[in-house]
Amino acid sequence: MRRRILLGGGAAVATLATIAGYRRRMAEEGLAIPAAPAGEQRLLHLPSEARGRTVDVYTAVPAGYGGGHGLPVCLILHGGSKRPADFAALGLGRFLTDAVRRGAPPFVLVGADGDRLSWRPTGGDDPQRMVREEIPAWCRKLGYDADRLAAWGWSMGGYGALLLAEAYPGFVRAVAAFSPAVQPDDDVTRSAGLLRGTPVGLWCGKQDGLYFDVRTLEKQLPEPKAAGSYADGRHNFGYWSRCVPNAFDFVAGALRH
Repeated sequence: MRRRILLGGGAAVATLATIAGYRRRMAEEGLAIPAAPAGEQRLLHLPSEARGRTVDVYTAVPAGYGGGHGLPVCLILHGGSKRPADFAALGLGRFLTDAVRRGAPPFVLVGADGDRLSWRPTGGDDPQRMVREEIPAWCRKLGYDADRLAAWGWSMGGYGALLLAEAYPGFVRAVAAFSPAVQPDDDVTRSAGLLRGTPVGLWCGKQDGLYFDVRTLEKQLPEPKAAGSYADGRHNFGYWSRCVPNAFDFVAGALRH
């Protein structure tokens, strides 16, 4: 299935994963994906001034909510390996519909390609500015409610989501971070006090090499973490997929009003 739309003069093409590709990738990752339908998923190609290039932008709307008009947004900040083109195969649209069918208030997912820059500016390439300025503008053109935002990321993206919330207090209503790639002396951990007033969810596997650093970050939070857990698991989507339902419930609650 291919869908073409026009956003501000730039053509955007969306391609959904084939059933065969979806099943193959699911088996490779060992993912725990719900059986719910994916709803509307798109892969857009949009020009980013902040990054100085055209970037892939993934969007997902829960099944039964059409194009997602008026729904709040959970921003996706990816890790070092997966990109927006991979999100459909990871089952993100299915997790989204499943959350809503379990009673969570509906929201949409939007995530753009930030490369491997840890979601911070490097030279003239600024993925954080893209998330802060450009993605909300794209969301408004798509009809989403860009005044209600949360952020979710894993690994490098978990670090980036926390860094974003610290750099712009109040920009997002909550942060869900899976195994964020933090260190005890990095910017995110040292500046954790800036997260006061922003609910934070932290999830990390006990066999993850980042486990103790994430626990150190938790101790530096100005308020107790609002969601999250530590369970057996490694630094991969086999573990993270088991955390998505809880994280989406958390995000939905923060975006409710």
